[in-house]
Amino acid sequence: MCLISIEFAASRYPEAVKRKRVWLSWSSGKDSAWALHVLRQRSDVEVVGLLTTLNGHFDRVAMHSTRRALVEAQAAAAGLPLVTVPLPWPCSNEQYEAAMAGACAQARDEGVEAMAFGDLFLEDVRQYRVDKLAGTGLEPVFPVWGLDTRALAEEMIAAGVKTRLVCVDPRKLGKEFAGRDLDAALLAELPPEVDPCGERGEFHSFVYAGPMFRKEIPIESGEVVERDGFVFADVKLRGA
Repeated sequence: MCLISIEFAASRYPEAVKRKRVWLSWSSGKDSAWALHVLRQRSDVEVVGLLTTLNGHFDRVAMHSTRRALVEAQAAAAGLPLVTVPLPWPCSNEQYEAAMAGACAQARDEGVEAMAFGDLFLEDVRQYRVDKLAGTGLEPVFPVWGLDTRALAEEMIAAGVKTRLVCVDPRKLGKEFAGRDLDAALLAELPPEVDPCGERGEFHSFVYAGPMFRKEIPIESGEVVERDGFVFADVKLRGA
């Protein structure tokens, strides 16, 4: 019997390898965007949708505070459908989990087999996702898990990823970083205790260009405000 690898079979006989249909949890930031880029290099999965939660009161992505129009522009640039989950405001943990359970049921109804996340190293977050997907019929996938965050940030920049810091926790990082692009200069200025990818919540970002998109999203900066203990740098579509 001749044994061949999945990668070889996929390259020579693509019809012989069934690719898992995946939804990617989409925050609008760099880690989920890079996860999309990584997943598209794999032969065993096919990303068929982006799943994002929106604050029902502000119509923005939670924490990142990204406008709906911007997330829709990202999905269009990625060539993927956007699945939105409206959340009440304020939103309890029970309400959040009920909304996500509904999204998982929708995914299964549409033939989705796995849910991917852009988590990097927070074990408790990963375990929470694994636990909540148990019994849903959806397999958890973590395409960028365990990557060195300094090397990852540098790789993103080298690959042409353009990302704006749209939320900063001033208890962990100076508020003057809000509204800046994550580039080599900013990386060099980050305090040593701040994770280069902001994985501990030091900052959140919005990606507007990169290899995961067909074209750059035209954006312009809005006002910078402090709210609920965080600094938000608004971003909107240019000319909107």
